Amino acid sequence: MKILLLHTDFVEWEPKKRAIKAAEEAPKKKVRVEEALVCLSAVEKADEGSPQAVAEKAADEILKVFNEVKADSVVLYPYAHLSSSLSSPAVALEVLKEIEALLAKKKVKVTRAPFGWYKAFDIRCKGHPLSELSKSIVIGDSVKVDEKTKIHMQAEKPVDTKQLLREISKQKLDRENLKDNDHRILGQRMDLFSFSETAPGMVFWHDKGWTIFNELIKFWREEHRKAGYLEVSTPMVLDKKLWQISGHWEKYRDNIFLSKYEGRDFAVKPMNCPGGLLIYKQRPKSYKDLPLRMAELGTVHRQELSGVLTGLFRVIEITQDDAHIFCTEAQLEKEIVAIMDLVDRFYSKFGFDYHMELSTRPAKRIGDDRLWDKAEKILEGVLKKRKAKFKINAGDGAFYGPKIDFHIKDSQGRSWQLATIQLDFAMPERFELTYNGEDNKPHTPVMLHRVVYGALERFTGILLEHTSGALPTWLAPVQVRVLSFTDRNNKAAEKIYKELVANGIRAELDIENHTVEHKVREAEIQKVPYVLCIGDKEEKAGAVAVRRRGDKNIKFGVRPDDFVKNVKEEIAERI
Repeated sequence: MKILLLHTDFVEWEPKKRAIKAAEEAPKKKVRVEEALVCLSAVEKADEGSPQAVAEKAADEILKVFNEVKADSVVLYPYAHLSSSLSSPAVALEVLKEIEALLAKKKVKVTRAPFGWYKAFDIRCKGHPLSELSKSIVIGDSVKVDEKTKIHMQAEKPVDTKQLLREISKQKLDRENLKDNDHRILGQRMDLFSFSETAPGMVFWHDKGWTIFNELIKFWREEHRKAGYLEVSTPMVLDKKLWQISGHWEKYRDNIFLSKYEGRDFAVKPMNCPGGLLIYKQRPKSYKDLPLRMAELGTVHRQELSGVLTGLFRVIEITQDDAHIFCTEAQLEKEIVAIMDLVDRFYSKFGFDYHMELSTRPAKRIGDDRLWDKAEKILEGVLKKRKAKFKINAGDGAFYGPKIDFHIKDSQGRSWQLATIQLDFAMPERFELTYNGEDNKPHTPVMLHRVVYGALERFTGILLEHTSGALPTWLAPVQVRVLSFTDRNNKAAEKIYKELVANGIRAELDIENHTVEHKVREAEIQKVPYVLCIGDKEEKAGAVAVRRRGDKNIKFGVRPDDFVKNVKEEIAERI
């Protein structure tokens, strides 16, 4: 059995259509439950031999998290998409009913969404560390095979490479319920990225998609250098001891990829912060060294059930534009305001409106409550002093400190929490960080965790949908496409193309044997900002005809040098 536990502000659903003949009776009206722990569940074929035991173990897991997050009730929500190996409907319903009964015996208020229906649903998930936990419920021990037996078994069974290729072949995208500007459709149409079963939830970036990704990073690097950040990089695999000190081992163990090396336990990092703390510890620090701003484009991995992966929006391999600022308490306000200004500069560049929320202490946390009081007061004070509009999001802080979250609305009206500023007194104490103060005594610095893009994969997906793929010229993977009117004009078109490339402009050349109308249409599908056409008149005059994306008016007689100059200025200014 697979379950995904979501601590929510609310969940709302409405049965629409029976999915199976054995569907339960259900009223066709909306049901809304507030402040609930929602359990999305899929009962699997492997559970059919022991449904009672599976139900008992699942109920224990749900009850444990329910008590930790202090939700008001539990919602059991059948969600077949979590697994590709489902049990029979009869067994699935039996398990869900048994879980419901077991929780009710523990005096938990339980609501069960109807089984066997297609349902429209809306959900708002909280943002604290325990708000999204995916688990596999397994009964019994797996069969252990020693290494010699394993090698012998592999040697006896020849590999069918054709079958393996069929199994890992590219999966088709089901477009039935996707809007035309869905980033997954745009990704295929514009040849930006793909996914494979060989690496679930990990992006295969194609050349054009990787260009967008790197341009976002280039912009990020420039802005962070101006803001006084040092860029660092920390290892992807680190000893278990580090995660025990930081507190991640206790809070995130079920979502961490684990490995062993020479008898030691290692974890693929789910967060970047502990590595930054170790860099800080390498040399003694003085108050004169603070604030120390360390930025990291770190790749992290978090285990997720395959059924909850959604294109670029929810992935296993995540690139975070992290930064960790070490400062004195007196420097906090100035540093927080500077981060807010940086976030505003980024979001204004991309045309995103946002609102802020102050997320306070969660039920499960580290650190002294006195420090939590201080941290929450500091963040609230900065927001009020700035006269910022914000909401209180009680209980959604990080396990090590409260935070200011930045939420944007995407093109489909969905809300995403991207940037965050987290104030942390706890980890510097746990890692015994110090600096030598003006009084020549050791003091503990304060730590600010922050991201701007958040996850670059998710940000790219949101941006693609926000612009319907029509990215600004500086960000477009192909900035100019050069077309020849006839075969006679191919050499002239090639000359212009080479000139563009020599000037650092990302250009493509289309001298295929198609009509100009066809070539222009293809450029529009690929969302190319500028199309240059060279026919006999243009070649004779040493000019080009320029068509801007989305504009039916064509400028004739444009000098190539003038066009190059104007486009380079547009790219340099990122407009």
